[in-house]
Amino acid sequence: MTVAVHVGPEPVPVLIDAVRRAGGEVVPLEQAEAIVYYGSDDPDELRSMIHDRVRWVQLPHAGVERWTRAGVITDKPFFTAATGSYGPPVAEHALALMLLAARGLHRLARATTWGPNTSREFAGSTVAIVGYGGIGRALTRMLEPFGCRILAVTDRGEAPGADVVLPRARFRETLPEAGYVVIAAPATPETKGMFGKREFDLMREDAWLVNVSRGGLVVTDDLVAALREGRIGGAALDVTDPEPLPDGHPLWGMDNVLVTPHSANPRPAYWRGLAERVTANVRHLRDGEPLEGRVSPSQGF
Repeated sequence: MTVAVHVGPEPVPVLIDAVRRAGGEVVPLEQAEAIVYYGSDDPDELRSMIHDRVRWVQLPHAGVERWTRAGVITDKPFFTAATGSYGPPVAEHALALMLLAARGLHRLARATTWGPNTSREFAGSTVAIVGYGGIGRALTRMLEPFGCRILAVTDRGEAPGADVVLPRARFRETLPEAGYVVIAAPATPETKGMFGKREFDLMREDAWLVNVSRGGLVVTDDLVAALREGRIGGAALDVTDPEPLPDGHPLWGMDNVLVTPHSANPRPAYWRGLAERVTANVRHLRDGEPLEGRVSPSQGF
């Protein structure tokens, strides 16, 4: 059976090739039983594309909050996200941020005069990973050579490679112990603002917050206050709230803050991961197998 797939509204060649590599047929929208969406990310744009023949929609990102908030995601047609496709490159970025923080490279690289060595060893650190999807699993594998103690927060009940596994409702129990707290959870109404004053007060004074998920999981004003008052050691942020982070924002000028402008997933890795997900899911749909990255409308991820 050949799967009829529309790629658009932007007909991206790499995604068209991904469909054809799986034996799918790229067709006009009105003939499609599946949509590989790539466009403006406007929920209304996507909603206008869905018609009665469409059984499945592939979304281009791991985070799907813009579409869940707008009520676009349903069980029929069902939706899949790129969840897990970008795990290794984003985990690599999180590891780099932790190493930079431990060695103080964010300060040392800007030094203009010789000074004391205040860096610390990263090996043997305790790392809390809040959200144990593709990023969390990949990061745990990368941390193995460093002998880190891994505290995993997930509602799945298991986290291969972790030393401690706790459900999200108990994530605060990891904070007093961890030297690094990595946020890798999806953005949902339940996770919005999950890191604020209460959580920063529970963290170690030398601990670093590392966010490679979504900026909205952190209450930015509370984070700025905790950093200014020395209640936590620092923050390494690939995502912020607001985003883009405005020029002149306090986070830009703090010497215990690293900001990378939503660059954890390099563009070549983005396209490779998305294309691999499209190829796999077209094959799964053709063969009647479960698709990867299926989104739950009730859970929002």
